[in-house]
Amino acid sequence: MAGELTHLGPSGEAHMVDVGAKTETVRVAVAEGYIRMEPATLEAILTGNAAKGDVIGTARLAGIMAAKKTSDLIPLCHPLLLSKVSVEITPDEALPGLRVEATVAITGRTGVEMEALTAASVACLTLYDMAKAMEKGMEIGGIRLRSKTGGKSGDYRRGD
Repeated sequence: MAGELTHLGPSGEAHMVDVGAKTETVRVAVAEGYIRMEPATLEAILTGNAAKGDVIGTARLAGIMAAKKTSDLIPLCHPLLLSKVSVEITPDEALPGLRVEATVAITGRTGVEMEALTAASVACLTLYDMAKAMEKGMEIGGIRLRSKTGGKSGDYRRGD
């Protein structure tokens, strides 16, 4: 099994994969997550009545910053020059709560799935941090890759 894993050497030691010989392609990854909360907490966020200020704007910026710092957080990720990072946060009354979608793009030799997942995760964590004074029981969930394009492994789209 260890011989099949690209981040492990022959003795099982972790190493960063050499992507230098790979062809540069356009790569895009989309990740998502959510934070579930009480309707009153959601209402306070949406009306701008949270004590810490602009909850959604701050979380969006945190997600963008996190995507750019992924290689500092995940040990074997390559530092990348991202060409696009967007974080969309939308209310979902059915949760109730907020849904996060992070899209990351690059023209490069390695994918940006981890950057998109990190952006979605940190945006959700920031939403929690900004609203925890109103509610400690919020639930973060559904962090997952929705799609990715480009690269040797081809395209992926979540089937649900």
